[in-house]
Amino acid sequence: MKKRTIKQIFQFLTVGGIFSVLVAGNCNKNDDVPLPQIGGYNNSNEVAAANLKAHWSFDGTQNERISSTASSTSLRATFVPGRKGQAVKLDSGYILYPNIAALNSDIGSFSVSTWIFTQNQGNGSRPTGVFALTLGAATTDWNDGPLLLSLENGRPVTYNDTLVLKTNIATTKGGVLLKGDNINDFGVRETDFKTVKGANQWVHVVARWDGAGSFIDFYANGIRVSNNNFRYRNAGGIGFGNMTLPAGANTRVLFGGYPNTTTGFPLSALQGFQGLFRGNIDETRFYNKALTDSEIDALYKLELAGR
Repeated sequence: MKKRTIKQIFQFLTVGGIFSVLVAGNCNKNDDVPLPQIGGYNNSNEVAAANLKAHWSFDGTQNERISSTASSTSLRATFVPGRKGQAVKLDSGYILYPNIAALNSDIGSFSVSTWIFTQNQGNGSRPTGVFALTLGAATTDWNDGPLLLSLENGRPVTYNDTLVLKTNIATTKGGVLLKGDNINDFGVRETDFKTVKGANQWVHVVARWDGAGSFIDFYANGIRVSNNNFRYRNAGGIGFGNMTLPAGANTRVLFGGYPNTTTGFPLSALQGFQGLFRGNIDETRFYNKALTDSEIDALYKLELAGR
């Protein structure tokens, strides 16, 4: 038998190894194993799909995804790597949208889901808006509603790694404007509300209005953090009920600010406490239903996994 040199043996093993890799690759090429479901869903777009009325993915565009509505005004807004794909970065800026038809009717109950990357700006800083669904040019005050999700950035001073979330809602009932809010920084910490350790990292936030129970809540990373003392919003012991708009009202969407004269609302005076958002926003979704706890948890985990 012919003897092989060390060089020939090495060449044989190398070629054989390459061939084995190619064979293995070809065997697995078409074996697309589906990822396990999370909460019964394959991806985030499946969660409450029939109730998803608006979605801003911010993947290189400010356009709302479902209606393709473009922003009417934006200030100091750029695109950066996001929680999922790209995100919009606001450097003390805002984005304003014209009327979106799907958000221009009585919405009953609602949920807004979004990811934010920001920080507690420290003592003396001003609160900033994150997302607002508001009454267009007819707005005469920043909290005329229907919804404002904001950050109380200067609180608490001694917890610089902590984000303080606040949600304001307003509804018209019998021709009367009713207003309410909830904040996770009042009362006994970890008993009345939950602390959100979310400075300089992505945090998933959901604001929810449940018209059936007249409850206002918000969640951070799948956990309810809103204040137990301010969940039930009522007037004279009667719950606000389903969210309704004034007759003939149009709505607009605002990211990063309060509805006031500086963000395109000429009838709403700028208040001294109001600032503009500094940080990143990604994957904002508006639903015309109160998402269940399990839907919120699934949405958080799916988008955390990039799905």
